[in-house]
Amino acid sequence: MRISLQSLEEPGKNGQDQVEFLISLNEGEEPRPLGRVASGGELSRIMLAIKAVLADKDEIPTLIFDEIDTGISGRTAQKVSEKLSLIGRHRQVICITHLPQIASMADHHFCIRKTSQGSHTLTSVISLDENASIDELARLLGGAEMTEAVYQNACEMKALAKKVKKSMQPHR
Repeated sequence: MRISLQSLEEPGKNGQDQVEFLISLNEGEEPRPLGRVASGGELSRIMLAIKAVLADKDEIPTLIFDEIDTGISGRTAQKVSEKLSLIGRHRQVICITHLPQIASMADHHFCIRKTSQGSHTLTSVISLDENASIDELARLLGGAEMTEAVYQNACEMKALAKKVKKSMQPHR
């Protein structure tokens, strides 16, 4: 990432300088304006990276990441979940996700459901206990059919998330 800074001839309502963040999203590409080349998911992950660096410096009490998982999976999703957990040590993080790798790292897991009743859509938010959280992870993993293997995978994912979070604790 680079920052382009150009002085304007006349000060305007936003100051004397024009600042633009330039980024290369793929190796070998020239950096281009962030606002023109990054998708919504990429912008969220760039913000996550910045917030992870500043996690114990800024004073923003709550961060909301809406579908930061767009366009990622596997190991990348795991890394994103670890960064969210790191930030969550110092402030409240609310993350809307559809990926079990991210949901499994939640300290408090909620399920948001929409249902239709006639011409109205109702939204419910349900706090999940440990067992319900595993059930929801299994639903995310398995889709339509809930098999024993899918359920065991969800249990293992939750156990591994606890292990990762414990390893991330500061040593005293």
